Amino acid sequence: MQNNLISLLKDQETFPVMGEALDKFNTLSLDFSPSNRALDTVDLSDTRKFDAFVFEQLAKSDKKYGIGGYFEHRAIYSRSAVFATDKEDFRDIHMGVDIWSESWTPVFAPLDGVVHSFQDNAGFGNYGPTIILEHDLDGKKLFSLYGHLALEDLKGLEVGQVIPKGQRFCHLGPFPENGDWPPHLHFQLMWDMLGMVGDFPGVCSHREMQKFRKICPDPNLLIPFQGSYSPA
Repeated sequence: MQNNLISLLKDQETFPVMGEALDKFNTLSLDFSPSNRALDTVDLSDTRKFDAFVFEQLAKSDKKYGIGGYFEHRAIYSRSAVFATDKEDFRDIHMGVDIWSESWTPVFAPLDGVVHSFQDNAGFGNYGPTIILEHDLDGKKLFSLYGHLALEDLKGLEVGQVIPKGQRFCHLGPFPENGDWPPHLHFQLMWDMLGMVGDFPGVCSHREMQKFRKICPDPNLLIPFQGSYSPA
């Protein structure tokens, strides 16, 4: 399905999701995998401390954005019961890309689309305000999800509303209204909404990886990156 998206985008002119291309000059790759022992020193259940951890790294590197996460095995989901299941099915594989930056950083539509659905997925560790767009790529539907937004972004939205490519339509939300996370965008693509409205899993278990890799192509194709930078 990854090759399908590359082929469908070949003749499409896209717009950077953050309004500018991300590269090695403005972007820092952030590692939230179990191999990053620095995470052991942070109380991830305290959003202010988690926020300080993220933005201290960006400040030290003089970067505007932190990024990473596509099918990354993560160690940060024990902070919330949202991801809790039976031990063997614990959801800790991240299916989108996270772009960490200051709250109220604007987000832009990468392709022409319409509003498929939206809602406030409230609760500690959840998406918070979420918008899902539907795109038509040569007759093939593609859905893009934008999570951890500002509540203000949901006001006045309507299902079916046209969102043209390049339009600023949402922002990185502040905590706690963004699901109580350090400000970032969860950006994810789906070929199939599986009947869901206003929500879609952003994290899966190891057992579900093969299933969701077919449904969720790499969002990095729509960010985009320039130069030699590539996310972890």
